[in-house]
Amino acid sequence: MTMNFFNPVTTQTWTNGRHAVRCVKVIQETWDVRTFCFMAEQPVLFFFKPGQFVTLELEIDNEPTMRSYTISSSPSIPYSFSITVKRIPGGKVSNWIHENLKVGDELVVHGPVGNFNSIDFPADKVLFLSGGVGITPLMSMTRWLFDTNANVDVEFVHSARAPRDVIYHRELVHMFSRIPEFKLHIVCESKDDIGEAWAGYRGYLNQQMLELMVPDYLEREVFCCGPAPYMNAIKNILRSNGFDMSHYHEESFVATPSDVREDVLELAEQAEAEAEDIDYEDLISVEFAGSGKSVRIQPGETVHAAASKLGLHIPKACGMGICGTCRVGLKSGDVEMDHNGGITDEDIDEGYILSCCSKPLGDVVVDY
Repeated sequence: MTMNFFNPVTTQTWTNGRHAVRCVKVIQETWDVRTFCFMAEQPVLFFFKPGQFVTLELEIDNEPTMRSYTISSSPSIPYSFSITVKRIPGGKVSNWIHENLKVGDELVVHGPVGNFNSIDFPADKVLFLSGGVGITPLMSMTRWLFDTNANVDVEFVHSARAPRDVIYHRELVHMFSRIPEFKLHIVCESKDDIGEAWAGYRGYLNQQMLELMVPDYLEREVFCCGPAPYMNAIKNILRSNGFDMSHYHEESFVATPSDVREDVLELAEQAEAEAEDIDYEDLISVEFAGSGKSVRIQPGETVHAAASKLGLHIPKACGMGICGTCRVGLKSGDVEMDHNGGITDEDIDEGYILSCCSKPLGDVVVDY
């Protein structure tokens, strides 16, 4: 008898960097939210820490555009990963993705990165708090705990505008119906269309609701993601009740506040005024080995700024050390890197830096 065997394949493991992927599925989650699933042509084990994110490299209106999205799937499904995108009125990237990204399309992603994850902060009792599309990283964490039969007590509290806006509703109900230690609570701000029934919590999440849902919320590891006002309200509740905030973790992608931008502009003007007082000998040399170019910059300027002076384009999306897009290798020298989770400790050990938030401490050579 002849037996057929699978042909052996070479499987790679996902590491932080630039990767080509193909969209293999599009799922309509709610009326304005879709999930996009990706795989690689050559099998890749897409392992990441639940809660981390990727940055998509897109071309919109003939302009290169970068945008970061949390991975909503779980690494327990290893040969693909997913992102969940909500349409935003006037949103350039989210609307383009909804209208243009389809099954079969190929694109480039950077990552995975991010300090907001459930692997680095293990706990026996957790509280997941999410608002709107902020549910995505917490869904990844919950799927991981469910699929791996983790012995963890999970309280999941999600706030949505209306019943029709609850993302992953059926899947959440399914998971939480099978494990007694998993408890689900959904709060809807209001009813939606006339005739749509809702028997759950109504209004905005407050301390009284939280105490009813999760009486021991102060004893749990808290993971929170949602709009800034939502997360601020949660932090106010926790702080006012003496919660140890070292057990609070949040994720948000926000633009620099206007008052901070004004401070930055002020500092920039001050630096420009003081530039005349800097001697040439005080300037720092930044050499880009790949292009053979070098430039001297003032102390406090970033590697990315040095590249810009030479007309070298290092891709970046956030400018705050979050997305990890501007990662480059540091061949020699030292830098001060003030990042926000966009690079892993392993990458740093291997000599990588994020150019947008790395300030040379002396002469450096960069692999770019």
